[in-house]
Amino acid sequence: MTQQIPETIDAGSPPAPDRDAPGRLAGGRLRVWDIVFFVVSAAAPLTVVASAAPTAMRLGGVGAAGALLVCGVILIFFAIGFTAMSRHVRNTGAFYAYAARGLGKPAGIGTALAALFAYIVLSVSFYGFLGFFAQLTVAGLFGLDLPWPIWSLIAAACVAFLGYRKVDVGAKVLAVLLTAEVGILLVLSIAVLANGGPEPWSAAPFSPEAVFLAPGVAALFVMGFGAYMGFEGTAIYAEEAKNPSRTVPLATYIAIGFLAVFYAFTFWMITVAFGVEGVIGLVSSDDFESTVFIAGDQYLGAWAGTVLQVLIVTSFFACLLAFHNASSRYAYSLAREGLLPKRLARTHPTSKAPHVASTTIAVIAVVAILIGWGTGADPILQLGIWSYGAGVAGLVFAQSVAAVSVIGFFARDRRGYGRFRMVVAPVIGAAGLIGGFLLIVLNFEYVTGLDPVANALLILPTPVLFLAGIVWGLVIRRRNPAQYAALAETTAE
Repeated sequence: MTQQIPETIDAGSPPAPDRDAPGRLAGGRLRVWDIVFFVVSAAAPLTVVASAAPTAMRLGGVGAAGALLVCGVILIFFAIGFTAMSRHVRNTGAFYAYAARGLGKPAGIGTALAALFAYIVLSVSFYGFLGFFAQLTVAGLFGLDLPWPIWSLIAAACVAFLGYRKVDVGAKVLAVLLTAEVGILLVLSIAVLANGGPEPWSAAPFSPEAVFLAPGVAALFVMGFGAYMGFEGTAIYAEEAKNPSRTVPLATYIAIGFLAVFYAFTFWMITVAFGVEGVIGLVSSDDFESTVFIAGDQYLGAWAGTVLQVLIVTSFFACLLAFHNASSRYAYSLAREGLLPKRLARTHPTSKAPHVASTTIAVIAVVAILIGWGTGADPILQLGIWSYGAGVAGLVFAQSVAAVSVIGFFARDRRGYGRFRMVVAPVIGAAGLIGGFLLIVLNFEYVTGLDPVANALLILPTPVLFLAGIVWGLVIRRRNPAQYAALAETTAE
């Protein structure tokens, strides 16, 4: 039986219009694989393997492959309860609605602000990365050396255009780009398997000593949790999914499972390509960032290096598009609730995309790019990594709150689910995510390279926004009970 609960801020408003009416997202448009492409693209597997793998090995040793697998298992435990809750809470605000229904509406508002901040600054960071690599790639291949902000602005225009179109158009673009980047890494891995490395294959990267007892264990898990960024995007697209009660859980398991296996396998193949001792020597050198490109040259030929350079750029673009879409839908959801300007809740009459929110997010990115250009900021070390670090911390924090929210949501009524799915698995997932957030905060210098004061300034927006949201929610509850009652309420199935 389906119960319609008002989504507007006015508790006395008429029933919500049909799903194709202006102001609503396009329902029933996304299939399982469409959502998987959005989520896996947000994780940017090629950029993770090309950059995070050598960095993690440099700081934490060969246990990087095992650490990625452990992080995947923790997130699977979280997903067990997360997907059960998705059957009862469908809202494009995702973490906002989950926290509101599990921990209370003030906590939901705080989580929403922290998550929206994280998505936006992550998008900004990827514009810096994309501009830098696009400048290098185009200059090297075609001799056209344009400043990095030009490429970032071109990417912003393309992202804004696709964000204005039907959501499944963006999914099709991501499908092509993601297939290409995953394909080249699989081809490289198969070549390594076929040819063998300089040393016998070793299971050392998966040993407990290398994963949990390494001197740089914190770095392994900082990089590990960062590699899965955006997996919760499955819930963000619940209102646009076909049969969301089935589509969202299935897409979540496929996305996390694929990333866990893919990361562990490709990270391990890097150790096979150079040997356990050889790869440590390589990642300890000044050429550590070229580890994957060197492997491509050795096992596939010079053409692979060229293809990898191009695909690094398209991988960042795919990541940008995924995070832009997520940011737009968070802004849309909060505006629909009256927490942001109502104009942001408008959807396009034809595509049903949240075009006003999408355009606003694109404008914010353009402003950030122009500021970076005007101040002479380094696209990698400053615009890129500083924003990335702040975004990762904020997103893992929001994931941690959501994990606790699942426990709170089912504490009063397990709704027919077993104890393992509603208690044991969510507790394991929440403990793992909270531990991951603490590792990131306590070892933030591994991500940014900054001093403690600067790192604190990058981390502080997350807890400050969370606490501000809680206070805001309490104020709304006292001053506008009707609006408060309607917050985070959506169609429950």
